[in-house]
Amino acid sequence: MVPDISTGSRTYGLLNYLYGPGRREEHTDPHLVESWMPGLAPDPGRDPAATLKQLTDRLDLPVLALPKNRRPAQHVWHCPVRTAPGDRHLTDAEWAEVARRIVHATGIAEDGDEKACRWVAVRHADDHIHLVATLVREDGRRPRRHQDGIRAQAECRKIEAEFGLQILNAGDRTAAQRPTSAERSKAERAGRTETPRETLRESVRQALAGASDEDEFFRRLAETGLRVDKRIAPSGDTIGYKVALPGDRNRDGEPVWFSGSKLAPDLSLPKIRQRLDAGPIDDEPARDRQPGERGGRPARARRDATHVAERAESALSGDDSEDAAAQLVGVGELLDAVAQTAPASTRKELGEAARAFERATRSHIRAERADNRAIRSAAHGIIRAGNALGRGEDGGATAMLLSTMVLVTIAAVRWHSARGHAQQAAAAQQAVQHLRAAYRTAATVPMNAMREQGRRLPAPVRNRYADTVAATLPDQADHVLREPGWDALAATLDQAERAGHDPAALLKEAIEWRELDTADNVTDVLVWRLRRLGNLPATVTPPRARDGRKAPPTEARAVRPTPSAPPSHAAQLDPRMRSPRR
Repeated sequence: MVPDISTGSRTYGLLNYLYGPGRREEHTDPHLVESWMPGLAPDPGRDPAATLKQLTDRLDLPVLALPKNRRPAQHVWHCPVRTAPGDRHLTDAEWAEVARRIVHATGIAEDGDEKACRWVAVRHADDHIHLVATLVREDGRRPRRHQDGIRAQAECRKIEAEFGLQILNAGDRTAAQRPTSAERSKAERAGRTETPRETLRESVRQALAGASDEDEFFRRLAETGLRVDKRIAPSGDTIGYKVALPGDRNRDGEPVWFSGSKLAPDLSLPKIRQRLDAGPIDDEPARDRQPGERGGRPARARRDATHVAERAESALSGDDSEDAAAQLVGVGELLDAVAQTAPASTRKELGEAARAFERATRSHIRAERADNRAIRSAAHGIIRAGNALGRGEDGGATAMLLSTMVLVTIAAVRWHSARGHAQQAAAAQQAVQHLRAAYRTAATVPMNAMREQGRRLPAPVRNRYADTVAATLPDQADHVLREPGWDALAATLDQAERAGHDPAALLKEAIEWRELDTADNVTDVLVWRLRRLGNLPATVTPPRARDGRKAPPTEARAVRPTPSAPPSHAAQLDPRMRSPRR
């Protein structure tokens, strides 16, 4: 059950919308379910003789009784209360009880207070009601509604439990302010898919991702095309900022400005400076290719970021809460950087992942003394390297990074869940789903090429690598050898051996780096770890036989062991190795 409190200035305008057909004819049977005094409030929905003007005048009477200079400019209190999708439909009597409890909990009209504010509850749909009150009491005073949103949320959690509804996650006052109903209505009229507040929040967040200093942040912000207005002190120092979306204006034709703190708690200038002043990040220009390095700048930046992300995952599994909280902020910046520079095939999913994870970067655990420069530098490097292609080494390196980012966000889910951060854990879980979808898209081409290369390996070579897996990962060998990615893993071990690595030692290093229990596909994770650790290419070229000739396009055939020798682990587990292809 979700309450959403806002204030306004036009009682009649709000009631006209609530009793009207809706923007898409979605309002059905608008009527009162409860009011400050049953029988006194006219109901234009059920009483043919009642009018919206009469209901407005009754609600506004205490406001109009005040001298004009004492009337509050925003005198209308509006609180839609909606049940969660899948909940049963409440009766009018149940919604009436909900309404009374909400206005009591928020201080609008406490039980037994005869001088409380006037209010009504209008229902025009099965799943929600609208509470409308005027913010002047019968005695001319203002209601005590401090933290009314938090108190409404707390009361809704109690109602959910008592009514047998879904119990939603409790808030902790670290979430970004949600758009008001007026903002959403304005966005719909303008044909926008999101409100200016949401667009601005994402733009500011992306401008901050990996910024090396305040000047770079404001420069990036201006490059987005937003209106930016800095607040300058007499000393010449910048003490604040606000942004506006071009074309978004109020009734007077003026830009609608939002300060950073109104977009999100961590986007105020003092909070931004706290993040930027935590320590300098690597601001060197992108390097020329060094011996042994693979790919262009986007690919190299993603390889570097993969290693740093793995360290962030380790921090989230450790005992230092401050360090973990700082790494979460860095992970958010890294996701923003990857989303901004992603190829078109994954940009939408990565953008959704970054938006979801934004909620997971904030909690009440402070990270003032923690150091997240490494992961912020990785985000900076990705931004500086520019957009990645969806193919070749760029595409493979992107898949490499996304495979690790899935594990990092899963670690974030666990970290928040262990500390009771329900909303943050849910947000991180949403990011996991979007990252998995993006990874599947990014990994399709490089993984298919590696699987094809692995299938072309001679059977004795595949058997030897299967035995290596069995010796190095005994508890999971059966599962690994049956995963679709086994062929790609075999090809990767073969490439590592050709490059001069000991396949068993490199595989052991990859396994010991981090646990594999949270991986959907163990083979995929191992493939990318091996390729990063062994500095192998993230893509493969058409396979060639060991003597330099092209390998024949046939599936590898197993060599049956002699009776005197025990069968290899691969021959026991892989059906394709049990008999020749016919």
